[in-house]
Amino acid sequence: MGHHVFKLPDIGEGTTEVEIIKWHVAAGDAVAEDQPLVDIATDKAVVGIPSPVAGTIVAVHGNEGETVPVGAALVIFELAGEAETEPPSAHTPGPAPQSVTASRKPMASPSVRQRARDMGILLQYVSGSGPGGRITQADLDAHVAGAAPPAQGAAPQPPAARRDTVEEHKMIGVRRKIAEHMQEAKRRIPHFSYVEEVDMTALESLRAHLNENYGTKRTRLTLLPFIVKALVRALPSHPQINARYDDEKGVVRRYREVHAGIATQTPNGLLVPVLRDAGARGLWDCAAEIARLVARARDGKASRDELGGSTITLTSLGAMGGVAFTPIINHPEVAIVGVNKLVERPVIRHGQVVVRTMMNLSSSFDHRVVDGWEAAVFIQELKQSLEQPATLFIEEADVP
Repeated sequence: MGHHVFKLPDIGEGTTEVEIIKWHVAAGDAVAEDQPLVDIATDKAVVGIPSPVAGTIVAVHGNEGETVPVGAALVIFELAGEAETEPPSAHTPGPAPQSVTASRKPMASPSVRQRARDMGILLQYVSGSGPGGRITQADLDAHVAGAAPPAQGAAPQPPAARRDTVEEHKMIGVRRKIAEHMQEAKRRIPHFSYVEEVDMTALESLRAHLNENYGTKRTRLTLLPFIVKALVRALPSHPQINARYDDEKGVVRRYREVHAGIATQTPNGLLVPVLRDAGARGLWDCAAEIARLVARARDGKASRDELGGSTITLTSLGAMGGVAFTPIINHPEVAIVGVNKLVERPVIRHGQVVVRTMMNLSSSFDHRVVDGWEAAVFIQELKQSLEQPATLFIEEADVP
């Protein structure tokens, strides 16, 4: 018999730590090679870690929701026969599942830690009844009352005087990373927004015609591939908008190719898969690739490469798009174009009241890089292309 210490592997792209999302094994389990051990979250996606060996789990390190560094001991296996071993005690930065004592850092949620500080209680001297010895709110109540903590696994009982019911849901994994990314974007970027209405009647007629004639043979067309084509047409005249700003170095990186981020709502929150080299793709190629990327993101299968490297982001609220909104820029990009819902309403054209299909574009820009006038000119060019959709398919060389 021998022990094998499996350390958290380096999963690339400069990742130095990950968050544990879900354990699939526990101490005492017999596992096969390549059997799923644990799901971890990076700043881009949830990744499953398989077992590198077959054996019996001696210990797992790190609780769900905790952050662990690359290279830390993750699982200790007991192997049959001779095996390369490492002393389990030499690589165990995470606490083993056991009761909290004064000699080790106690495990507790941020809300429990804050309440303990407010009450003047040292958590090192509080017995934990939660998984792995985690200290709960009920444990604090028991400590103050001088009573024994509730049995592990028992539901915590609220104080008798408490009448409100509050459920705490810890944000973990990709959702927490998204929240941190949004907060950082709003903190660092001086946003300004620009809203313009667009007459989509002609484009909607063209889209319906193409879907009717080719929808059974090719990917059905949504608005997004048309808007991507309009972005590709407008951005060469506005290189500072198809850009990423490294504000720590004070460097704006302008891109010739358009890598369009497609903001996508998923069960794990908002993800942004990337339509790469959009300028080199035809209309149906754009539509098919967008559909593929969105499906992978929603199924939790999108790779890190598919979720990074966008130069400008397109976001759409679909049928729930409302009249206008103020999208948050996908840092470190400098612009995001938002699509509102299509609405048939009366408008005045050539002195006559007519019903047209209208839509607003709600876009945000980084004012450090993009001036208001430049943003307005850019959106007006998008508007012109969308209102005259035939121009989306005219090559620049064909224009006199």
